[in-house]
Amino acid sequence: MKTTLLEKMRPAKKWILPVVILGLLLSGCSTLPGATLTIDPQSSEPTKVTSGVQLLVLMTILSLAPTILILATSFTRIVIVLSMVRTAIGTPSAPPNQVIIGLSLLLTFFIMMPVYKQMDETAIQPYIKEQITQDVALKKAQAPVREFMFKQTREKDIQLFLDLGNEPQPSTIDDIPTLTLFPAFVISELRTAFTMGFVIYIPFLIIDLVVSSILLSLGMMMLPPSLVSLPFKLLLFVMVDGWYLLARSLVLSFNSG
Repeated sequence: MKTTLLEKMRPAKKWILPVVILGLLLSGCSTLPGATLTIDPQSSEPTKVTSGVQLLVLMTILSLAPTILILATSFTRIVIVLSMVRTAIGTPSAPPNQVIIGLSLLLTFFIMMPVYKQMDETAIQPYIKEQITQDVALKKAQAPVREFMFKQTREKDIQLFLDLGNEPQPSTIDDIPTLTLFPAFVISELRTAFTMGFVIYIPFLIIDLVVSSILLSLGMMMLPPSLVSLPFKLLLFVMVDGWYLLARSLVLSFNSG
């Protein structure tokens, strides 16, 4: 029996509505022209009311998607390190912010790809094939993300939010709530990013000190040291193949976490 076109499109139909809503939210549109989302309390069909509530909850969750992408992935560390490198070199507008954000997103997708593959195999595909329920799919989808976050989070940071939230001491990592793990992961990422930025700053700071000392000894106090040191810092960064080393270090920092 040949498979009809509608049967082929059935799995894809589950993703059409979320993709459309996500695109509207990210583009700044919160409503569809001529369409409103209302729930009639006098409706005699509970199924329609339930679908409306689910749609409302879905739109609320998708509105938080950019925040989750930024804070629950490797994006935070990458964008901070790249921004600090730009500042250390002394070129506040080169590369521009669009390039920094774009490169950070590409590296984030590359680093998070194994996590997505595991989510796709254990949660997304079984849910599309209607082999598991929505609740089970959500629990299985959380597991790879939590595992990634645990590898990059310090125990000290997790303990901090356990104490602040008056949570009982967990016997296993599965007992740690996601709401406790999330902020602990964020501050751990900030600490790691600033540590890497400090290490990157040192060679450029040495060049600034050397140039300043030379200019001072020559009596050129009116000449800005940054103007003279900038070509030398750019030359150093190019000679050591800085972007290669930077991308490699960022990716390996997560693999070794």
